[in-house]
Amino acid sequence: MPELDTFVDGAAVGRVGEATFPLVKELVDEVVAVDEGAICTEMLDLYQTDGIIAEPAGALAGAAAREVLPYAPAGPVVCVVSGGNNDVSRYNEVLERSLVHIGLRHYFLVTFPQRPGALRHFLDEVLGEGQDIIAFEYIKKNNRETGPALVGIELERAGDLDDLLFRMKASPLTVERIPPGSPLFTFIL
Repeated sequence: MPELDTFVDGAAVGRVGEATFPLVKELVDEVVAVDEGAICTEMLDLYQTDGIIAEPAGALAGAAAREVLPYAPAGPVVCVVSGGNNDVSRYNEVLERSLVHIGLRHYFLVTFPQRPGALRHFLDEVLGEGQDIIAFEYIKKNNRETGPALVGIELERAGDLDDLLFRMKASPLTVERIPPGSPLFTFIL
């Protein structure tokens, strides 16, 4: 592979190993990709439920079993959890990726009019019950009529996103959602 994301560094290889490829080819029926957010959710679950500190590659098999398999296997499932090479300073990043993955955290570019009460309108009319601003970066440039802000919102329930998007659309504010995986999103995470 010409380019790699090394978040799951224990599984990020540019070329399949010469010793392992023949074994995988003979013994493995399917190889699946797992979203990094699902791996982060699995890491947090392993820690919070079982007290296991796993590095991203160590949580990979469990995340695949929970998130990717298109069917529930008949019988027991065994996932190898290996590697405790996890730096606790990455906890915030792991938590952020997990919250984005499970649909509880979202980011938007909001253009606010330069007038008193614009932010209050957003808080009162756009945000709903169980929705909280977790990031707010406002930049006042030369434009005296409007100013952009990066707004991160955490939802209590992932299913509340549609209502939030509806209120944003009904609002007089200009709101652009920043989708995970977009180039702009890489500045956030």
